[in-house]
Amino acid sequence: MKLLTKHLLFLTFFVMTIGHAQDVAVLKYGGGGDWYSNPTALPNLIAFCNANIGTKINPEPQTVEAGSISIFRYPYLHMTGHGNVFFTEEEALNLRTYLLSGGFLHVDDNYGMEPYLVSQLEKVFPEKQLEELGADHPIFNQQYKFPNGLPKIHEHDGKRPQALGIFDQGRLLLLFTFESDLGDGWEDPSVHNDPEEVRLKALQMGANIVEYAFKS
Repeated sequence: MKLLTKHLLFLTFFVMTIGHAQDVAVLKYGGGGDWYSNPTALPNLIAFCNANIGTKINPEPQTVEAGSISIFRYPYLHMTGHGNVFFTEEEALNLRTYLLSGGFLHVDDNYGMEPYLVSQLEKVFPEKQLEELGADHPIFNQQYKFPNGLPKIHEHDGKRPQALGIFDQGRLLLLFTFESDLGDGWEDPSVHNDPEEVRLKALQMGANIVEYAFKS
């Protein structure tokens, strides 16, 4: 029965992604957190990926709600914000089904969402916990090489950047980038006035995540 269920999940994901194989979307969630923050970030990352790693992603990312069946159209979902995150039980189940059936969620903490996110992930995967990725994980060795792991883009609390993940049978289904602020580095240069080398580093790491998500 478990094998049949798994096959049905993969079939669902395969059917829904036909025609959307390389599209990405922003995940809208409840709780009052600013899921819409960094509005120029994902479009800029998409443009960088299309120009540098051979993707053909729709230049305009879509927005999907956590409880919608529409999430199954996208192999990569991006989630960010500064504050509260809340999933209903139905949304948590929908996200779980999406991730187990082949989807990928990248959550980038824009500073302040970590405690809320962790509590809500317990609804999605009550039997799993976030695990830190080592610097030898393949996500750091795609088109661009990051031998020291996740780069630091913006400083807040003097803490080291961490890449945390949830795995199923060895596959990374959810990546949580914390104390890094990758999305800030993807924004238009005028937003944060980051040095070009810092912004490039953020975009390259983002491209690695997209490349890994599309191949995994």
